[in-house]
Amino acid sequence: MCTHTPTCPTADSPDREAAQTIAAHPEQGWSLLCNSVLIFEDTGELLPDGQIVAPHRPVGTDARGRQADLAAA
Repeated sequence: MCTHTPTCPTADSPDREAAQTIAAHPEQGWSLLCNSVLIFEDTGELLPDGQIVAPHRPVGTDARGRQADLAAA
């Protein structure tokens, strides 16, 4: 259960990615959020019930949402 104030969004909320990070492993490309969602560097997600959310980074942006230099790819 979340003890943050305000309470983090639940795993089934549209804004689930706004939950607090409780464990981060950037060297492995994933983080665990307070709502038990695993979020991956490519913006994919694994929900607590086993559902997979495909990566949803907009085309032409990098992992931080910045405009990517597609000519360098």
